[in-house]
Amino acid sequence: MDKKYVYLFKEGDASMRNLLGGKGANLSEMTKLGLPVPQGFVVSTEACTKYYADKEKLGEEVVTQIFEAVKELEKINNKKFGDEHNPLLLSVRSGARVSMPGMMDTILNLGLNDKTVVGFSKVGNERLAYDSYRRFIQMFSNVVMELDISYFEKALENMKQRKGAKLDTDLTSEDLKELVEEYKVIYKKLAGEEFLQDSREQLLKAVQAVFRSWQNPRAIVYRRLNDIPSEWGTAVNVQTMVFGNKNAESGTGVAFTRNPSTGEKVLYGEYLINAQGEDVVAGIRTPQPMSELKNQYPHIYEEFIKVCNILENHYKDMQDMEFTIEDGKLYMLQTRNGKRTAKAALQIAVDLVNEGLLSVEEALLKIDPQQLDALLHPQFDDKALKEGVVIAEGLPASPGAGSGIIVFESAKAVALKEEKVKTILVREETSPEDIEGMNASQGILTARGGMTSHAAVVARGMGLPCVAGCSDIHINEETHSFTLNGKVYKEGDYISLDGSTGKVYDGLIKTTEATLSENFKTIMKWAKQYKKLGVRTNADTPQDAKKAYEFGAEGIGLVRTEHMFFEESRIMAVREMILSETLEGREKALSKILPMQREDFIGIYKEMKGYPVTIRFLDPPLHEFLPHEDKDIKVLAKEMNVSFETLKHKVDSLKEFNPMLGHRGVRLSITYPEIAKMQTQAVVEAAIKVKKELNYDVKPEIMIPLVGDKKELDFIKEIVVNEVERILKLENMELKYKVGTMIEVPRAALLADEVAKSAEFFSFGTNDLTQMTYGFSRDDAGKFLSDYYSKKIFDFDPFSRIDFDGVGKLIEMATILGKATRKDLKVGICGEQGGNPASVEFCHKVGLDYVSCSPFRVPIAILAAAHASIKNK
Repeated sequence: MDKKYVYLFKEGDASMRNLLGGKGANLSEMTKLGLPVPQGFVVSTEACTKYYADKEKLGEEVVTQIFEAVKELEKINNKKFGDEHNPLLLSVRSGARVSMPGMMDTILNLGLNDKTVVGFSKVGNERLAYDSYRRFIQMFSNVVMELDISYFEKALENMKQRKGAKLDTDLTSEDLKELVEEYKVIYKKLAGEEFLQDSREQLLKAVQAVFRSWQNPRAIVYRRLNDIPSEWGTAVNVQTMVFGNKNAESGTGVAFTRNPSTGEKVLYGEYLINAQGEDVVAGIRTPQPMSELKNQYPHIYEEFIKVCNILENHYKDMQDMEFTIEDGKLYMLQTRNGKRTAKAALQIAVDLVNEGLLSVEEALLKIDPQQLDALLHPQFDDKALKEGVVIAEGLPASPGAGSGIIVFESAKAVALKEEKVKTILVREETSPEDIEGMNASQGILTARGGMTSHAAVVARGMGLPCVAGCSDIHINEETHSFTLNGKVYKEGDYISLDGSTGKVYDGLIKTTEATLSENFKTIMKWAKQYKKLGVRTNADTPQDAKKAYEFGAEGIGLVRTEHMFFEESRIMAVREMILSETLEGREKALSKILPMQREDFIGIYKEMKGYPVTIRFLDPPLHEFLPHEDKDIKVLAKEMNVSFETLKHKVDSLKEFNPMLGHRGVRLSITYPEIAKMQTQAVVEAAIKVKKELNYDVKPEIMIPLVGDKKELDFIKEIVVNEVERILKLENMELKYKVGTMIEVPRAALLADEVAKSAEFFSFGTNDLTQMTYGFSRDDAGKFLSDYYSKKIFDFDPFSRIDFDGVGKLIEMATILGKATRKDLKVGICGEQGGNPASVEFCHKVGLDYVSCSPFRVPIAILAAAHASIKNK
């Protein structure tokens, strides 16, 4: 028997979502429930993948099965497809296995042509027939032929003006006949051929158009943002047409069983009388609220409420429904679990548990962890945002909203903060030197860089909005301005950023502060009961640590000590250390840095209240701490009392061709062991002080970065342990501490069993591990990754989600090898992927002990860890 590619609604059910897509599976399920569904069939996702495998051709068996299904619809409806006297008309819609609202395309009234429209006029009415025909020509032109829809819209507006019609419903059948002829002329001019009259060809072209829409640019971007694999494909739903535009007893609408903005249990939605589906969302006419249906057609309203109750009880979730009323009869065209705001998601989950519809486990799985982000950051005021003017769009690198005046230098942002002036820091790309300026601003906008660039990573840690890689802006640092689409924006001009969408707005837009609700606390409490994976945070300051602790972090998985070195009050001592030619000179400079580091660690330990704190020793290459412009080198030379030439030569000698693979991490400590010694002293003395003062059982974990060989770790570990034991003996104290390594060099993953003989813990630095495994620089990959997405080489950004096949294999292998050597080896990740839900589930599956992420992603990781535990019992 030939493989089945086409299924009638009555042949499917909800369990066939992967094959029939979400919409097709739900239409099948509603058919089984006996609800009033116009009958149809689904061309499966397997037919879509076959279509692409066959170089965008519909195979003969698929075509045959489509027309066999059409014959079944002809029997059900007692109408004939393509018939001149009593034609069967169809709608064609997309339906992927997960809802992708607005991403793909719809065609209504298919089957109309110059002959069938006459037959349809006689069995229906003339106005309905020609209104449906003009709609079909427009949709077919746009979706199937990819012609410019504005020509058709302009023709409709001109017709309304000529006829003195305020709304399209005011046009008569004669007006619409005239409009159809105009549309056909426009079609011929744009397409270079007459409008297609063969109904069978119309259907096949429409099916292919829906399959093609799976690979349109907006669908590709949506899939990448929502982690949807391209190989899933979409199904096509072909359904008998019902006509909301038939007369004043007909209409169409969209409704939710609960309010999708607040979660309140109240019917929410709107409808239009004498309209077809696209009219509701197109905004051509103002729809009426569902409450008005109760007054206008009480019997339909009552039936609709019954349907809502059946669907919500059946699916155990808020439903988003499309419906049509034809001649006073209700038809259900779609139901799906409704998209909702983060606030509504929490309300609905808690309510459904309280109503006894869901268990706590089921309720947790209904909440998308990524959505929680919106609750943790300031957002734009809805009303103010509607009036905002978008001037550019970049990558949504760090969520939240911020407004302020443009500044181009970190020092300026810091100075203006003291004057209580809000700023947006605009840079080509930020560097570690910009830490203070970033912290002082309301948001960061960069012309270069991706989702894991320095700006993105640091902004997420700070909870600041960041729009990265906004290549439309051209910065002129000399004039302190940037150019965008020919317009110049100067320092002092106001702009606003939405880090959740990547949009940049002109002027100042009002924001509202984030507050954590009781529902949020309830969900977090539930999630902690179910998760197995620990959740730590990446935090470089006591403020970051405090915020993460409030969000539920169970320790710190990464303190980047170099971030503490860049503050203005410290950078001189660091530069003095780097530029010293003798050990004595370096030790003298390090003695100035020691108390600063110690104070930072004291603050962090206090905020973590006895949870473990993993401190990464100095990682970046030394040239990052030095000035590069001659004018800045002259200032430093004067302060250090050396000649400009001497200093310039030293700075130049420290520059590296490829610093990612250069003199950094463990290599620095091997060359300058005194750095590791000073950092160890700061770590231990701080721990002792907090232990004495607050009686916290402080647990420092010293992490040596970039190790690729056990001997490297052995060399530094000996220095660290000797220094720790010296101080503990001097203070007559005991301290639980560990020395481990950050696995970011693939060689360390391959030799993890050897490395684990010295390392007491592993922490995978997935940013660098990804860079070294792929051979991509995360700062430059943005230049070509878009080509990888459009050419279907990659589905997602490997720096945003763990690459399970390559990098993931290294992580899994290193975990197994390491734990085989050392049974009590603690293993975690501390790259940006630690807050990505798919990556969290992967870490759960391969047996890691914890994930670590930026403070504002801690709740996301906690919920994702609960999901992973529930799904993988």
